[in-house]
Amino acid sequence: MAEIVGGVADHVHLLISLRPVHCLADVMRDLKKESTNWAKQELDRRFTWQEGYAAFTVSPTAVEAVRKYIANQKRHHAKRSFVDELKELLTSAGIDYDEKYLL
Repeated sequence: MAEIVGGVADHVHLLISLRPVHCLADVMRDLKKESTNWAKQELDRRFTWQEGYAAFTVSPTAVEAVRKYIANQKRHHAKRSFVDELKELLTSAGIDYDEKYLL
């Protein structure tokens, strides 16, 4: 279930609740497929998503802060790029990454 969706020109943030029977990879595959079909029909037939995605779990005590963060994407990314922020999130979570996948 989508709690909030928001983003800017180069990326989208979703706060979603998944039940234990749902697989994140399946949800993302279906979401990207359906939204690509919609975007190609309604906006730009050349629309495509990047290949991957980043996903993080959120504790119940952080949900409201994440909602506010997503709601203020335009203002937030006027100060800081998405890629810089993603690198920081990945590093602080101890996740190794390859720079080529962040472009």
